[in-house]
This record gives sequence, C-alpha cells and structure tokens, in this order.
Amino acid sequence: MKNIEIKKLSSGDLNQFIELIRVFEDVFEMKNFQIPKSEYLQSLLNRDDFYVFVSIFEDRVIGGLTTYTLRQYYSEKTLVYIFDLAVLTKYQRQGIGKSLIQGINAYCKDLGVEEVFVQADLVDDYALDFYRATGGLAEDVVHFTYPLG
Repeated sequence: MKNIEIKKLSSGDLNQFIELIRVFEDVFEMKNFQIPKSEYLQSLLNRDDFYVFVSIFEDRVIGGLTTYTLRQYYSEKTLVYIFDLAVLTKYQRQGIGKSLIQGINAYCKDLGVEEVFVQADLVDDYALDFYRATGGLAEDVVHFTYPLG
C-alpha cells in the first residue's frame, strides 16, 4: 500500500501511542477496556527499553507494534519481545504488518540486538501464517501463566 509511513514513536508522540492502543482495542475486540492514564502511558514512552512503531496513513494511525527489551545474563546483547502487533481490519493483507516487522527488525539490528521474538497462539492460524511469511522461525514451546488476581 502506498503512502504509508512507518514511524518509531518518541516521548513526544503520546497522542499517536493512544491512537495505537485504540487500534489494539478494536482489532483484539477488547470488551470493557479502560485505557490507562496519560501520565502512565507517557512514562512508558519515556523509557529507553520500550519501543513503539506505528503505521500512519492520511495522518491516522492504522496499525503498529509495541516491544519490550530484555537484558540477558548469557550475553551482553539484548533480546526484543514484540508484545502486540495489529493493523486495522480494513488495511490488513496489504503489507503493512510486514513493513512493521521489517521496521522493528532493522531498528534492532542497528542497535546490536541479538534477536527479536514474538509469540502467537496455536489456534491463530492467521498470525502463525503471517509470522512465517515475514521470515519468523517457529519454535515448539508452551507458554504458562500465573494469574495473580
């Protein structure tokens, strides 16, 4: 798709970060979602280990991804975990998600990051196909959670 800008958000881009969270809310069908306070979201944007990339079309955020940096003790190189990635439904399957993956991978490579990784649910065939098509290598793992309240 033409005229799509991929942008890494900085601390001055709170409004676009909020727009991205609204994209996540829509795409992930988050019922009764309460967005955190702006001060909290700003504190995330101010961090040097939290990256947000957005896709902008006609001055509107239509997709994006968020990541967390993990510092290792086996290596001095960091790992970057893609926490969320979504594109508004009407813009899906047009290469926007792929551009976001390429953007975060290029940025992390320039930083000397060892690896970028993401998890996808086994039942989410669309996500599995997407990550394979963008060069992701699948690993057979089981993710456990410990709900704390």
